[in-house]
Amino acid sequence: PRPDSPSPVAGFVLDQFVTFPSRDGFEISLDMTVEFELEPESIAWVFRQFGDLPAVVDNIIMPQILSISRLKGSAYRATDFIVGEGREKFQVDLKESLSKTLAERKIVVHNALIRHVNVPDQILQPIRQASIAQEEDLTNQEKQNTARRQAQLNTEMSLIQQKGQEVEQQTERIKAVIRAEQEKQVAEINADTLKKSSEIAKRTAEIRAEKTRTLGKAQADVKAWVEGERAKGLKMQTDVFGDSSAFALWEFSSRLNPEIRVNLIHAGEGTLWTDLEKATIGELGGAAMLRKGRYPAPNPGMATKGLPMPEKDSARP
Repeated sequence: PRPDSPSPVAGFVLDQFVTFPSRDGFEISLDMTVEFELEPESIAWVFRQFGDLPAVVDNIIMPQILSISRLKGSAYRATDFIVGEGREKFQVDLKESLSKTLAERKIVVHNALIRHVNVPDQILQPIRQASIAQEEDLTNQEKQNTARRQAQLNTEMSLIQQKGQEVEQQTERIKAVIRAEQEKQVAEINADTLKKSSEIAKRTAEIRAEKTRTLGKAQADVKAWVEGERAKGLKMQTDVFGDSSAFALWEFSSRLNPEIRVNLIHAGEGTLWTDLEKATIGELGGAAMLRKGRYPAPNPGMATKGLPMPEKDSARP
């Protein structure tokens, strides 16, 4: 019974060995399996018409299998059941004919499968040898195709490796060009920087030299001007005294320590030691000489430092 059948006696599988002649006169034996089903609503009718299940198989199903197998099988050659599409086509024709014929008797055929085919050795051996030769030829062809594809694959792999090496070499060349260009640019930048640094250093040196010259000239001019003004001042002072010796004496006296006291006494005419007690300071030395007109009178507008102004001699005009 079929496992999915609604009734435990509705579905059956029949294994049967069928023999019939082929179109070319050889005896063909088929080991086939027929799967059929008795529908529940038709079981009573089938049993009334044909009897119980063994009677249905012996009187209805088996005669139809043998009849249709002989009828359909006689249209095929013995080789069709071994090679080619003949076996599959015969199986389809057998299943369709059984289904159509048994359906009139309320028997449903689900499958008719050929499991094994027996043919005479005089047909089977040449077919097997031819089939083996054909399979060997196909195998050799496949081996050749495989070898050809392997050779093609090896060639393609070699080309891929060659292309890879070319790409690597080209990449290295590009890297070398880029590296050389970068080094060139760096060298140019360094050279330009060094040139600009040299120009800046040169310009700085020129500016410093110009500064030194300008400062030196300015300092020299200032010094010359100061010395000139100082010389002018000295000349003016000398002109005031009227005599460079007098100015020198005045300059000398102005630089003496204010705490130093110097008395210059000139004996004049006569003997110093004999006249010293009789004469006063104004009658001796430089004072006496001034009265006699040996030194020119100083400028009235100039104040003499450390030198007493001489008294006006009433005897001189």
